[in-house]
Amino acid sequence: MKVAVFGTGAIGSHVAGRIAKGGRAEVSVIARGPQLEGIRANGITVDAPDATFNVKVRAEQDPARLGPQDAVVITVKAPALTGVADAIAPLLGPETPVVFVINGIPWWWGDGLDVLDPTGSVREKIGLARTIGGVVWSACTVTSPGTVKVASATSKVVFGELDGSITPRATALAEALQAGGMGGVASPDIRTEIWTKLLNNLVNGPICLLSRRHMKGTFDEPILMEAALTVMREALEIAKALGHPIPGDAEKQILRSVVIAHKPSILQDLEQGRGLEFDALFTVPLQLARQAGVRAPTLELLVALARKGAHAA
Repeated sequence: MKVAVFGTGAIGSHVAGRIAKGGRAEVSVIARGPQLEGIRANGITVDAPDATFNVKVRAEQDPARLGPQDAVVITVKAPALTGVADAIAPLLGPETPVVFVINGIPWWWGDGLDVLDPTGSVREKIGLARTIGGVVWSACTVTSPGTVKVASATSKVVFGELDGSITPRATALAEALQAGGMGGVASPDIRTEIWTKLLNNLVNGPICLLSRRHMKGTFDEPILMEAALTVMREALEIAKALGHPIPGDAEKQILRSVVIAHKPSILQDLEQGRGLEFDALFTVPLQLARQAGVRAPTLELLVALARKGAHAA
């Protein structure tokens, strides 16, 4: 199986490294700048709680040099999706699936969310039939070109067909990750999986954008922890109203995440001067809340403040 990972930030590098380590796929990455040069020279190094390892993968800036793949995994930030459809065309054979491992509400969620695919190019040129949803759980950071530091004790990617079926293509990707020591799951309900992860993004993202600190250094302040739990309850109501109630103990999930000395990806993006995933992470979830008739005043306030603060930075 030939797998190309498009985007080699922290998540893309970690996923590519794990699949390569497992040995079930021939892995290539599409990268640029220092990451491209670092991976070409030294491969990908993953420094994680369970293992530290280095793997060699093929790295190219031009996808046309790779040719058609058996699967393409997209790990770019949501604001960069517009250019993806044309860029990955050389990687697509007649049956090549495209996995979107991105934060927040994805472009394929439903109608009326044009802000997520403003030109319509992703829907038109990639389409729903090829698309597999993806949710990643991994707190990681690029520490130097080609090297990823993983803070979370465990990491996983959940793959899901949009129609809820369990297919060989999603299962093969999950098993390829498992072979590399990372959790891989083929889920029959990718929309609920997305909201389960989004719960963390909604709780951590706006508040850490305002504090400019990692989660542990933010939520050790009791009033901020109280605000986080209020946002959690609002987000749970939104998910429930949309037909995707989040299973399990949500408060335990949040409390487990906020003790990590890790900066949410949107804060890392702000500090590095990259485009922010405001729409996918915050704007669209609040739009869906309003459509469902759910009030989320604390989340609305924090998102508005975070947006103002980010624009002023």
